[in-house]
Amino acid sequence: MSRQQTPQPNMSNIIRRRMLVLVVLLIVVGFGSVIANLIKLQIVEYEDYKVRAANQQLKDVVIPANRGIIYDANMKVLAQSATVWTVAVDPSSIDEEDREPIAAGLSEILEVDKQTILDKLEKTNTAYQSIKLKVEKPVADAVRQFAIEGNDGKGFDGISLTQDSKRYYPYGNFLATVLGFTGTDNTGLYGLEAYYDDVLGGTPGRQVSAQTAAGGDMGYDYDSFYAPQDGNSLVLTIDEVIQHYAEKELDRAVQDYDAIERGVVIVMDVDTGGILAMATKGDFDPNDPFTIYDEETRAAVEAVVDDPNTEENEQAQAKLAAQYAQWRNKAVSDLYEPGSVFKLVTASAALDSGSSTLNDSFVCTGSLNVSGTIIHCADRSGHGAESFAKALSNSCNPAFIQIGAKMGAGTFFSYFNAFGLTTTTGIDLPGEAQSQYYDVDGLGPVELASCSFGQSNKITPIQMITAVATIANGGNLVQPHLVSKILDADGNLVEDLEPETKRQVISEETSRTVLDIMQDTKTVGRAYVQGYRVGGKSGTSEKLDSNNPDARIASFVGVAPCDDPEIAVLVIIDEPQNSVDGEFFGGYLAAPVVGQIMSQALPYLGVEKIYTAEEAAEQEVAVRYVVGQEVANAQVNLTRTDGMMVDVRGNGSTVLRQFPSSGTLPKGSTVVLYTEEGLEEETVVVPDLTGRSVSSVEQTLAALGLNLRKDGNISSDSVVATTQDVTSGSSVTVGTVVTVTFHDPNATVE
Repeated sequence: MSRQQTPQPNMSNIIRRRMLVLVVLLIVVGFGSVIANLIKLQIVEYEDYKVRAANQQLKDVVIPANRGIIYDANMKVLAQSATVWTVAVDPSSIDEEDREPIAAGLSEILEVDKQTILDKLEKTNTAYQSIKLKVEKPVADAVRQFAIEGNDGKGFDGISLTQDSKRYYPYGNFLATVLGFTGTDNTGLYGLEAYYDDVLGGTPGRQVSAQTAAGGDMGYDYDSFYAPQDGNSLVLTIDEVIQHYAEKELDRAVQDYDAIERGVVIVMDVDTGGILAMATKGDFDPNDPFTIYDEETRAAVEAVVDDPNTEENEQAQAKLAAQYAQWRNKAVSDLYEPGSVFKLVTASAALDSGSSTLNDSFVCTGSLNVSGTIIHCADRSGHGAESFAKALSNSCNPAFIQIGAKMGAGTFFSYFNAFGLTTTTGIDLPGEAQSQYYDVDGLGPVELASCSFGQSNKITPIQMITAVATIANGGNLVQPHLVSKILDADGNLVEDLEPETKRQVISEETSRTVLDIMQDTKTVGRAYVQGYRVGGKSGTSEKLDSNNPDARIASFVGVAPCDDPEIAVLVIIDEPQNSVDGEFFGGYLAAPVVGQIMSQALPYLGVEKIYTAEEAAEQEVAVRYVVGQEVANAQVNLTRTDGMMVDVRGNGSTVLRQFPSSGTLPKGSTVVLYTEEGLEEETVVVPDLTGRSVSSVEQTLAALGLNLRKDGNISSDSVVATTQDVTSGSSVTVGTVVTVTFHDPNATVE
């Protein structure tokens, strides 16, 4: 029997089916991968690729905003911004044969090393290389002309100019430690520029341009422009005129006395806390703040040699330390022991609390034993019997130790706190230091004794003058501040920043009593100015944390006019190396500086001179000959004794020449002292004064440095100048006397 064969599938059909399945699988996988990538590109990573595409297609240029202007109280510009340009190249679009002439041309115009430019031009894989920042208009115009007309008139591709902004300080080192400065990106780095950076900075603009595939612009139709918004401006309480007075006198004192730790001056409006002047000398030029200006310091930094065995750049660190030191605003950032100036606070607290009265009496033998510690008076021989007022005018340490002990630690500390000395003042400047002090639990008998006459507790100069302003203004603690208004870019008022009084610290009666004592001849000393009721207090404090046991701070604070106080002036000379008549006391070194500032600032502020009977006895004064005297002594003799004002020319310490040198002058006139060889006498042109009021004539001649002798009738407010003895248009030496006759045009002649 035969076997029936089972039919077999066609092998070719099986293979075709398998191949079909494989193809389908490949198609599914392939398309799935494409679809997944599309989903990833178009959905998951859409925003990222959108940005990348825009970056390739668009050129986005930031247009800096101009920083706001900083004005003084009288709207004089102290800091402003101006348009400058950044010069850059696009190496990817510059032909190789053009690199050399472009580098040579830009090197000559921009004063940049030619090889440095060539190195940047060879980076052909980049489209932007900066050549020079902050280029001013004349140079930018020269670069623009070179790019257009260079290469035998055919021009060069790849050179660009981008608008930028640069900060200018028109007065150089004037107000430097207060204004501060900005960085290359126009961000405030120090001082008011840093503190008010958000106000001054503005909002940058943008220009977005469409680009071709080759990187070229597609024309203005494809551009979007967003204008920058300039920053707001500041109006300061600083008065440029008073600031110049203060800086001139402080700078001379720092140099004369060789103050190795510099000097400080603050002038404050006692009623508002507005700072009329503030300076630290030596200082720097904010137009070029990174240069070290003190020659000895610069030489010391340059002498530092880096150790090859370490990775530290010691010279760079030394340079940075020197820069920070010259930028430092000691008025707010440095702590010091105020010494006897602080006795004004102790006296006010004692009288106001009732723990002491003007009827109290003391006996000073030259020292006092406090819990086993002998504390000396500045006068080692002792003052003998003295009243409360005499204890202050004598600046007697033993008496004030007893005054402090009668108050007790609790009362002393409560007033110390009430005068604002336990916290920062909150002045609108960066870097204000926190005071260091004994709290009530730390005030043992010795500590209380030392603190009562101004040692041991450490405060800032701005705290000290704020406390004195409180004493002067009737007892109100004011908020020290530098900015009074904020204006927008069009000059419209944005905000008025005049702060309110913080609190009443002492009574008006106590304020008046202490002001009366401050006017004592011995207390005000060498700061006395004839015609003005100046009060003051000197201080000479030890620097207890110094490695030098002889290190001292000489200081003086003055208030005027004491019958209706307007300003307080604090001067600090830190570690003076030179003396006056062998003395380093604040009454010798700092007091005359305060007196000189007062003698110039008070007339400028319109404070009328009121002479005592003795002062008024002789309105014409014989000119004292002071050639050969030390400048400080000459100033005291002319201002305190003769009622004159002094204009010191030069940086010498001895008077070499004076004008006028003889004859008589009206009381209150200015004598010019020359302290350096080769200084020429300055001349000015006399204006036409006829028809002007007395005050107008006074201000005009004072601004020119000329002296006024008044003649005729000046008893009426309506008088005007009718004649002058020096013809208008004449050129005369500064210090010359101009006699002006005044007449009342409304007067009736019978």
